[in-house]
Amino acid sequence: MSRQITIEPVTRIEGHAKITLRLDDAGKLESARFHVNEFRGFEKFCEGRLFHEMPLITERICGICPVSHHLTSAKAGDAILGVQPPRPAQLLRELMHLGQTIQSHAMHFFMLAGPDLILGPDSNPALRNVAGLYQADPQLTVKAIRLRKFGQEIIERLGERKVHPNFAIPGGVNKALTVVDRDAILAGVPEMQGIVRDGLGILKGWAEKNADEMRGFAVFSTGYLGMVDENDAVQLYDGELRLVDSKRKQLERFNGADYLDFIAEHVEPWSYLKFPYYRRLGWPAGTYRVGPLGRLNAATRLATPLAQHEYVQFQQAAGGNVVEGSLYYHYARLIELMYALERVQHILADPDILSKDLRTTAGINHREGIGILEAPRGTLIHHYWVDENGLLEKVNLIVATGHNNYAMSRGVEEVARRTFPGGTVTEGMLNRVEMVIRAYDPCLSCSTHAAGQMPLLVEVRGPKNELLEQHQRPAPAVSSPAPTANRP
Repeated sequence: MSRQITIEPVTRIEGHAKITLRLDDAGKLESARFHVNEFRGFEKFCEGRLFHEMPLITERICGICPVSHHLTSAKAGDAILGVQPPRPAQLLRELMHLGQTIQSHAMHFFMLAGPDLILGPDSNPALRNVAGLYQADPQLTVKAIRLRKFGQEIIERLGERKVHPNFAIPGGVNKALTVVDRDAILAGVPEMQGIVRDGLGILKGWAEKNADEMRGFAVFSTGYLGMVDENDAVQLYDGELRLVDSKRKQLERFNGADYLDFIAEHVEPWSYLKFPYYRRLGWPAGTYRVGPLGRLNAATRLATPLAQHEYVQFQQAAGGNVVEGSLYYHYARLIELMYALERVQHILADPDILSKDLRTTAGINHREGIGILEAPRGTLIHHYWVDENGLLEKVNLIVATGHNNYAMSRGVEEVARRTFPGGTVTEGMLNRVEMVIRAYDPCLSCSTHAAGQMPLLVEVRGPKNELLEQHQRPAPAVSSPAPTANRP
């Protein structure tokens, strides 16, 4: 008999989602869908707030990547003021952003995705977590915790708190770095680089033993989007956006402030997460990927020596073309970890890092502002419209995980079709489907918001729970698969 299998919740990710698999009479896959079933309303309830409050409001979207929203929001505020923060403030913002990248990538590779690689996808699910990882290799687990802690401490030294810092403001930052904090951060970098090398060794060893899995797991063609500098090297804090196709041919290179000319958003009735795509190719031909794999495919190099050495080896896996396998996200994540640590050293060696020239002040010079940076999970966009008093009239957020929504859904279907040839369904088979989602390290708390009007059901019940009245606002009609652009 045909049946439906529901994987709920998807584990070891940030946020809530489920996967539904429909099997035919022979146990073969008919369809698979990745459903994001939570909703956040930040775009709407921020309306009416002062734009300079946004760095402290939007960082509450998430406890895992608050720094990304904090800094992107401040950059949107810079644009509203029409100012460029002083160079020392830019360096300090980037330093905090690198701390965020380090702590986020470390947590995901070692603690969330690591159990699948180190313990195995078919291992006991009760132990396939950080506690089981500690039992299997306590020394490695402690190292992983130290690496994440190092990134969190960078954030705390700058913003007073590891989570939800108070640091970036429109026009700059509100605190200088001390010599003591600079030297403490610098002293920890070599040990952290050693831990990243350990991670690279684990990943490469697993990839060698599981070559077929590495090359064949959720492999499909898309575009790739990431931030680059003038030499097409990966940039995480500031630069232009470069979009390449599945053959690594450049499709676009543009200023992030012009994103609406290039990116549109599609919606589906079965998910609260929108589907961004490249406007000129349409839906779904214009889908693309972001995040570590997206950035390394969109760029042509990394600007630090250790990371560049690893990048060359990474590219050899694809013979110089784009790397398409979803499990290579883990490899790319570790390369970015090495880059972030080297970049921390470079910034802290800059004489301007201790400067107290931290803020450029101005009034409102523009009625809208756009802030963009590369969050750990990919390209993050904050777009604000304000009135003459600086009160927000409209907010649009395209969060990193949203860009990858198509890829996660497509990957689930690809792996499920490969994993369910018919016959008995095992827990390890279901976990392999979840592994697709974990490869992308989604942050669903950040990314879920709807286009159009939300459905609403209001019931009035009496003292005995009897239904007295019912009022319903239906969900908007969605024509699928025709593209629906949600252009503000």
